Amino acid sequence: MKTSLFIMIVLVSGAFAGFIHGTVNFAIVEPYLDQAIGIENQNLFASGEEEDTPEFWVEYEGYRVWQKSGQIVSGVILGMSVGSLFGIVFALSKNTLPGNNMIKKAVILSSIMWFTLYIIPFLKYPANPPTVGDGETVVLRAILYLSFIAISGLGATAFYKLSKKFQNKRKFIALISYAVFISVVFFAMPENPDKITAPMNLVHEFRIMSVLGVTSFWISVGLILGFFWNRFESHKETTPHYT
Repeated sequence: MKTSLFIMIVLVSGAFAGFIHGTVNFAIVEPYLDQAIGIENQNLFASGEEEDTPEFWVEYEGYRVWQKSGQIVSGVILGMSVGSLFGIVFALSKNTLPGNNMIKKAVILSSIMWFTLYIIPFLKYPANPPTVGDGETVVLRAILYLSFIAISGLGATAFYKLSKKFQNKRKFIALISYAVFISVVFFAMPENPDKITAPMNLVHEFRIMSVLGVTSFWISVGLILGFFWNRFESHKETTPHYT
């Protein structure tokens, strides 16, 4: 496949998946953000940091409209970034992935990346609505979360390469080794430093919606990239060559 075609497929797939992700987030996550920010505003009023005035609400509503209007655009941009990583990994591993066509191969890879890069880190550091978390710990929390993503992703890559050295019946050794490795890391990593003060039903529902939103991206990017890859490779194979 030509480099220009590969780049186009990867970027378009990521953009479409990001659009879907942004749309899903707008539909199912934003209502919980509104609830959480509402609680945060009430806390600001109670502490005296802000005053419950018409001017405050005009500024707040303007900010939220701007924030919501950029939800889908930011989803597309993020989708193109993550989709590029997915496309590169798929190009390097497609010949060793199970499946009898590129769509199945791409969905299998997106499922693996969803699990190792999102679900495992999420179980350790689950998403919280805006009202949860101290502003002074935001950098620490970001470092912990991104570090866990990197460790899980690099660990999965290393054990995947290890599995290629084993025969088919012994490949499970690498899978078990990864499970042991990531379990040790899971319990060794520091806990989230912030206490949860928001209503737990809001926190739990927000987390569920967040998982659904991110899952929509990984399902979409696997299906879309696999479809395009299948389409253009099949076209290439059936296009006659003249001499």
